[in-house]
Amino acid sequence: MNRMTLDLWVGFFVAIGLGALLFLALKVGNLASASTGETYVVKAKFDNIGGLKVRAPVKSAGVVVGRVADIQFDSNTYEAVVAMAIDGRFKFPRDTFAKIRTSGLLGEQYVGLAVGGDTEMFKAGDVVKKTESAMVLEDLIGQFLFSKAAEGNDKK
Repeated sequence: MNRMTLDLWVGFFVAIGLGALLFLALKVGNLASASTGETYVVKAKFDNIGGLKVRAPVKSAGVVVGRVADIQFDSNTYEAVVAMAIDGRFKFPRDTFAKIRTSGLLGEQYVGLAVGGDTEMFKAGDVVKKTESAMVLEDLIGQFLFSKAAEGNDKK
């Protein structure tokens, strides 16, 4: 094999490697699955959104049905307002719960939709009335330690 052929093969494998890195970067950044179909925006207010980010998935029954489109802070109610772009193929009842969940123990956060039983469906611009904020690990540990300290003081 001469030097020119060897350089050509090395260049080919380097190009494949860069393409694979680009693909992985898009997957990790949730940019590879951009939906071009019709969506409608539904908003939900949460006391605490934890580490939820824009472009985080919106799931129902484990299936991605949309993405978080925007996160704002309402200075009147001191709540986070999360705008979710839901795929137009999926319709949800108006009494659906929106819950902030975590994938795995320390994974990414997403919005989970627990379907209700109402006959009326969400329309663009509607607000989810029933929400459940994110569980913050630090708060849970603090509550556990505080309750253990209170138990120790009661035994004296």
